[in-house]
Amino acid sequence: MDDESVQNRTRKYVKPSYHYLITNFLKLLLVPLIAVLVTNFYRLSLNQFLLQHQYNLFGVIFSVAIFGSTLFFMYRPRSVYLLDYSCYLPPSNLQIGYEKFMNRSKLIDNFHESSLEFQRKILNRSGLGEETYLPESILCIPPRPTMAAAREEAEQVIFGAIDNLFDNTKINPREISVLVVNCSLFNPTPSLSAMVVNKYKLRENVKSFNLGGMGCSAGVIAIDLANDMLQIHRHTFALVVSTENITQNWYFGNNRAMLIPNCLFRVGGSAILLSNRARDRKRSKYKLVHTVRTHKGSDAKAFNCVYQEQDETLKTGVSLSKDLTAIAGEALKTNITTLGPLVLPISEQILFFANFLAKRLFNGKKKKKKKKPYLPDFKLAFDHFCIHAGGRAVIDELEKSLKLLPKHVEASRMTLHRFGNTSSSSIWYELAYTEAKGRMRQGNRVWQIAFGSGFKCNSAVWVALRDVKPSVNNPWEHCIHRYPVKIEP
Repeated sequence: MDDESVQNRTRKYVKPSYHYLITNFLKLLLVPLIAVLVTNFYRLSLNQFLLQHQYNLFGVIFSVAIFGSTLFFMYRPRSVYLLDYSCYLPPSNLQIGYEKFMNRSKLIDNFHESSLEFQRKILNRSGLGEETYLPESILCIPPRPTMAAAREEAEQVIFGAIDNLFDNTKINPREISVLVVNCSLFNPTPSLSAMVVNKYKLRENVKSFNLGGMGCSAGVIAIDLANDMLQIHRHTFALVVSTENITQNWYFGNNRAMLIPNCLFRVGGSAILLSNRARDRKRSKYKLVHTVRTHKGSDAKAFNCVYQEQDETLKTGVSLSKDLTAIAGEALKTNITTLGPLVLPISEQILFFANFLAKRLFNGKKKKKKKKPYLPDFKLAFDHFCIHAGGRAVIDELEKSLKLLPKHVEASRMTLHRFGNTSSSSIWYELAYTEAKGRMRQGNRVWQIAFGSGFKCNSAVWVALRDVKPSVNNPWEHCIHRYPVKIEP
């Protein structure tokens, strides 16, 4: 047999067998023990077994304990740590204030005078400040919504966030085994995830995922997917990139429901580095505790409330329904029904359960006034809230529904004011705000809440592993001293 045949056989049979043996060593070790125990119990009755092995009973109990402990450690969920994350800060020449926004809009012939006035009113009530950012392609006169320009925007945002993340963590890109990129409206070929693989020369066997069309809640979905992958692949890193692309998704028509996103969405993106290596705990910022996902897509009203379509003149845009806030509230209720038992103290769970029973008992009686459902006090479960900065109305609704205080929604309001709606990455700008303010202490629990088309409400819960200081090039480091600012009603 020649050397080439030997090498082929080794590659085909020996190496896979070796990797399987090492990976499943503990499982294979348990097989003889299980066989011995089953055989003994099969041959002897319980009394005979105890009689004959009365002096070896301790050994049997010890073996069973070892067996149970091994199973527990083998199948328990692996801890996932957040080493660091980075939010993209665009250059100052891309800032867009109210007047600059309106002046650029007036130069676009497509807009009617009534549409311009509508945009002005939306801007004034939006909660956005004067320092948000738009891509260069939209600021150009005339705008340049080409595929090439959209790629440029994606590269600037994604590479900008990842470069800063790698500089801060000193991680070799070749160590990354899992890559998840989410961008709802821009999905070129090759994909954005392939663009990242190409740029940073990631390894050939990297598990790469590209999520599209999942809206502003996709950031939590991406974290959930990365977490699932890190339960399978041992001792490795996962890179999650969350962004949105504006260049080819700017609406140039006069449908008011489609004009609203023009006034809210702005440039932004984030890169997050996760690890399942136990030794990375000491240098990590947070540990992932829970992810809870709610999908209301089976309801037609919820499905259609955020909808990409063409208007009567065949101009493409994203239409936002007037019922969006109410639908978001219903999705939140469903989400917290699952999340509550996982995070609330037992005192709140008892109250919730008692209210549930009372509602079932008394609501069925016509003469009795219906009891309102008890809303748990989530302020007892969380120290910080990162509510998706989708718009002023969304933040107002959640502040009211969850009975939060102004300090609990400060990060969300200030992120909306400084950066606008950056879609799936907004919850990371909010976390960065909390860190920049020096408010994150060891043991603090963080609730990230995001809403997205479909309609979805997703939650991620983190616990701080130490007093967290802002990372280098935190997007707030040059302006945090000016915040919080007062936002006019």
